[in-house]
Amino acid sequence: MIAGRVLHARAPVSCPRPCPLPRRARYLRTRSTFPAAPPPPAEDNPPVDPAQSTWDVLQEPTTSAPPIGTPGHVNPGAPKRIAIFVEPSPFTYISGYKNRFRTMIKYLVEAGCEVLVVTTGKGFTLPGVDAAGFCEQPATFCGARVVSALSFGCPWYAQVPLSFALSPRIWREVRDFKPDLIHCSSPGVMVVAAKLYSWLLKAALVLSYHTHVPSYLPRYGIEFLVAPLWAVLRVLHATAHLTLTVSPAMVDELLTNKAVDSHDQVKVWKKGVDSETFHPRFRSDAMRSRLTGGRPERPVLLYVGRLGFEKNLAFLRPLLDANPGCSLAFVGDGPARQELQRVYAGTETTFLGTLHGEELSAAYASADVFMMPSESETLGFVVLEAMASELPVVAVRAGGIPDIIRPQDNGVTGFLYESGDVARASELVASLAADKGLRTRVGTRARQEVSKWDWRAATMDLLNVLYPLAMAAAAVRYGKALGQVAADAMGRQQQEGAQQLTPRVA
Repeated sequence: MIAGRVLHARAPVSCPRPCPLPRRARYLRTRSTFPAAPPPPAEDNPPVDPAQSTWDVLQEPTTSAPPIGTPGHVNPGAPKRIAIFVEPSPFTYISGYKNRFRTMIKYLVEAGCEVLVVTTGKGFTLPGVDAAGFCEQPATFCGARVVSALSFGCPWYAQVPLSFALSPRIWREVRDFKPDLIHCSSPGVMVVAAKLYSWLLKAALVLSYHTHVPSYLPRYGIEFLVAPLWAVLRVLHATAHLTLTVSPAMVDELLTNKAVDSHDQVKVWKKGVDSETFHPRFRSDAMRSRLTGGRPERPVLLYVGRLGFEKNLAFLRPLLDANPGCSLAFVGDGPARQELQRVYAGTETTFLGTLHGEELSAAYASADVFMMPSESETLGFVVLEAMASELPVVAVRAGGIPDIIRPQDNGVTGFLYESGDVARASELVASLAADKGLRTRVGTRARQEVSKWDWRAATMDLLNVLYPLAMAAAAVRYGKALGQVAADAMGRQQQEGAQQLTPRVA
């Protein structure tokens, strides 16, 4: 639903020329346990110069793979027709999972799958709200058919378009497409339509959980909705044939709050990053001047993402005070921008707003340190993008971040500090700001690490491993349901036959 990062733009995913679609495709508190990751044992603490660690990226195999359309690389049991329900739109709305869905669609089509995408389109929201995301969608994307649904603004964040997707028009599109599997983003209201259509068509249902909304609500003053939201999530995910999430931390979160019953019902959808779009070659003197407000000689700290209250961005103010020689740059926009401008008044802080394409790539490559104070990230794509740009990361040990910068690699591929530890975070910033060699060594190792994760391999795993699990679960569940229906029908027929044979009393 609401993305962890929604208001900065990404470089577009390259895709082949749209190819003609086959004829049939035209119809076409619970309280959050998030920050509870334990610190590493004392003996695992990094050395004074952590980048001198003996860790070797070659000790782990790459996850890169040949194109999944190559013969022998598609599981015969994988679905051939896949309907994707996603809100907000990954085509016209900037979100944390935009690239995940766009690349997934691209590589599913490359693998020979027929894909139908149902997403938010034109609609309505509150007056005065930025309605740029409420727009018509492209008719096709990388060979997949796209269907727009009437959308409305999210109640507590009106810039975000949502849709029930329950119109007869959309039902006909999905029915005529005849999907083997329906994949829907969660949380969101579109899940209702995905569940209904999957039941009517007896198709497998996969829900992928991307945004940890229960951790956001207290920041917006509606903490009383946390328990009811978890109750709704339990109902939604209990009937899915498989739940996907983006990090092991979120698997634990869903299990702890009983949104799913067991590990068999929830799996991790592998991460990826476009290491060519986010690359150190985009470093730019002009961009560095923009990041530093015209003072490029100063070390610059960078944050990229949505400026939301749940992102804990005010945490960076005491770090900036402790390191007065540094500048800070925010790339992105959001409801907390005015409050943050007040918090950072009088400091060397620049707000650049939304950046697109190569400008965004240049912002990563032209900074010195990337800061991630948010404790509510399900994964943290901006961390992956910063690492791909050879930008050393200083991040809180919370949410999905330790699944990117693993505790054993703390100080090797990036740096982690404990929640609320201003002193340690300030110390890390000071060390990196003063030592260009350390920044270079950690940045180089960071890029080596994330270059192992590519979107084609992640999609191959989704298609060949995860989707077949959902289809097998659906076959069992629908088989039992149909068996019960048949048994009930047989029972009624036998009862009616017995009544017909009973002699009437004169």
